[in-house]
Amino acid sequence: MLTLSTWIFWFSLAACVYMAWNIGANDVANAMGTSVGSHAVSLKQAVLLAAVFEFAGAFLVGGHVTETVRKGIVSPAVFQGQADIFVLGMLAALIAAGLWLNMATFLGLPVSTTHSIIGAVVGFGLLVGGASAVHWGKLGSVVLSWFISPLFGGIMGWLTFSFIKRTVLSSWNPVRAANRVVPLLLIPVVTVLVLSMLFKGLKNLKLDVPFSQALLIGVGIGIAVYLVARILLLRRYAQRPLKRKDAFTQVEGIFAYLQIGTACYVAFAHGANDVANAIGPFAAIAEVFKSGDLAMKVPVPMWVLGLGGLGIVVGLATWGYKVIETVGKKITSMTPSRGFSAEFSTATTVLICSKMGLPVSTSHTLVGSVIGVGLARGMAALNLRVIRSIVNSWLITVPATAVVTMLVYLVLRLVAM
Repeated sequence: MLTLSTWIFWFSLAACVYMAWNIGANDVANAMGTSVGSHAVSLKQAVLLAAVFEFAGAFLVGGHVTETVRKGIVSPAVFQGQADIFVLGMLAALIAAGLWLNMATFLGLPVSTTHSIIGAVVGFGLLVGGASAVHWGKLGSVVLSWFISPLFGGIMGWLTFSFIKRTVLSSWNPVRAANRVVPLLLIPVVTVLVLSMLFKGLKNLKLDVPFSQALLIGVGIGIAVYLVARILLLRRYAQRPLKRKDAFTQVEGIFAYLQIGTACYVAFAHGANDVANAIGPFAAIAEVFKSGDLAMKVPVPMWVLGLGGLGIVVGLATWGYKVIETVGKKITSMTPSRGFSAEFSTATTVLICSKMGLPVSTSHTLVGSVIGVGLARGMAALNLRVIRSIVNSWLITVPATAVVTMLVYLVLRLVAM
């Protein structure tokens, strides 16, 4: 017969998988939304690409050591000597964050999974330790990211697509212009992706590469890719006259490759960084059951990383289409050149803000970038009703998950104590 503690352990594992599933359905759909919306890839292809890169990021570099109290939002002293309360609190946080993401996905709203779990931990901390248990300054940085992420992403998206529109799409010969401009674009694109990989996507490998050295590596690879792309484009796209419509089709085909590449990076970095939102609380619970004590940092078993990565992939495959439709189609109409602008702007914004120490959400940044791309075509290109719904969901994520966590925790206490 299973004991109560055994039931709690297995229930916690189920909650971890549920949270991972919801992360895949909501957050990963963000990464692939513009690619599907622009028809650069089909939904099935997006699922396959995300499955490879998300799982690789989660399993290979996804938080081998994770902080049990997410982002230092709640004081660890609150839980000292109260391992049983801590276990129920982390379980309540997983359930509450998962429920919130589930509802947001049902409504097709892209929200931040990191903010969801932070709000859940805040709710638990307030209930157990009161207002003094919460680091309000840290929580303030989360609130700040609601404005920084979409604003910076929007500005970058507007600048990127405006440049492409002016230099390529408005050219009298778009194919020739693309042959000249796209290889040049690859230099900053590759540089940003390499820097992002070293400073964000692979942060758990603790690569000790100075910024100047990483920049040289990125630029060097970017120049090499530029030379190869220049040769390939000149060979593939002959300089014969084309009808205007056929020329745009060729140009968008070129940008589709760039968009897919940046989307795969975003998926890999997401798996590496955000899988901890699902497995971190469970890893902490498992450590309590293993040692009987609470540790502020715990190792994450490889099987837990694999389980989290698998849950994310299944979430995208089974329910990700709803958020994909919102990001890829409902905010503004998407083409590969617009989708590339949004994905590249997201990667660039997250890199710059991370280096500056500014709090950013990848989800919020991507939505802001999509809005910026739409603004480059005029206000009429945006669906303001959808944007308003998305922003409202961002604003209530932290308080909503905090309240739900309190309710779930009280129910668990009644059952378990």
